[in-house]
Amino acid sequence: MLLAVSVGNSHISFGVHDGSGWRKRFRVQTAREKTPDEYTVVFRELLAFEGIRKESLHSAILSSVVPPLTKAIVETVEAVSGAVPLILSHDIDLGLRITTENPAEVGADLVANAVAAFDRFAGNCIVVDFGTALTFTAVAANPGSTPGGELRGVAIAPGLTSAVDALVRSTSQLPRVPLAAPPLIAGRNTVHSIQSGVVFGYVSLVEGLIRRMRTELGGTADVVVTGGSSPLIAPLLQEEALVEPWLTLEGLRVIAARNISQTSR
Repeated sequence: MLLAVSVGNSHISFGVHDGSGWRKRFRVQTAREKTPDEYTVVFRELLAFEGIRKESLHSAILSSVVPPLTKAIVETVEAVSGAVPLILSHDIDLGLRITTENPAEVGADLVANAVAAFDRFAGNCIVVDFGTALTFTAVAANPGSTPGGELRGVAIAPGLTSAVDALVRSTSQLPRVPLAAPPLIAGRNTVHSIQSGVVFGYVSLVEGLIRRMRTELGGTADVVVTGGSSPLIAPLLQEEALVEPWLTLEGLRVIAARNISQTSR
């Protein structure tokens, strides 16, 4: 079985795939101060609770956007699986090309998301990831080339939580409010006013960037949304979108399959 791990700024996601489906997927909080031993205990206990033994894990893949934690999670993966993880980078077989000006600077999570989306749609698509940052990744079908898809570019904005944090820090009288859709666009109290500006403001931001990015892709593109705030925003969009909370892990699975000789112990 494959152990796939994605290290993000807010959470670490990992899951076990048995070749036919995901046995179990987990999400734990990213804690930069944790040692490899501490992470090993967390991973091992969660896997053991689901009856997943070290001996059943034969391969591993890792993506990380937190460089100070990468070494610790590599050690953790080796300890719980016995496999040296394949580290996702732009120069392994991804099944699509990265055609940005500097492919090495595209975040590993965005690459995995793009791979998963193109594997799902096999055509132009846009990935909207509601993480610590809000990102939009444009993936284009290019039937005349090998491979047939390319990651064209990315748009990055502050995430919803980051925006609320900045608003509270920068003002004297505005309180921190829960992220939820208020009953009216024109809020009739302070809480609803902030919620409207943030939630519906981001809905419009997302819809606007999708439209502009779709135009750059030739006028058609499927949309997939992922990340922590996707359940809040996706139902409010006037766009048909696939909601896939575990998109990054799915991308890692696809990449691992393409690099099987490098992921197996």
